[in-house]
Amino acid sequence: MAHVTVRYFAGARAAAGRAEEVTPAGRSLDQLLAELAERHGGRLVSVLAVSSFLIDGVTCHDRQKPLPAGATIDVLPPFAGG
Repeated sequence: MAHVTVRYFAGARAAAGRAEEVTPAGRSLDQLLAELAERHGGRLVSVLAVSSFLIDGVTCHDRQKPLPAGATIDVLPPFAGG
């Protein structure tokens, strides 16, 4: 089965309780996010609501497009600092 890797940064890492995880490919980003929210609970839901997402290093503009097998999805919550 084909997979994608989800990498969590900063507050997303703390909310998910891990730095990354592997999940089946073929779903859209919105479908993946719903699964992750269900799996990890309310704290991650809050972080996902304000995060940006990169797919293989490129900003995701179509959250309904199926994720390609082998892709890396970066979850980037807002960062503080300058």
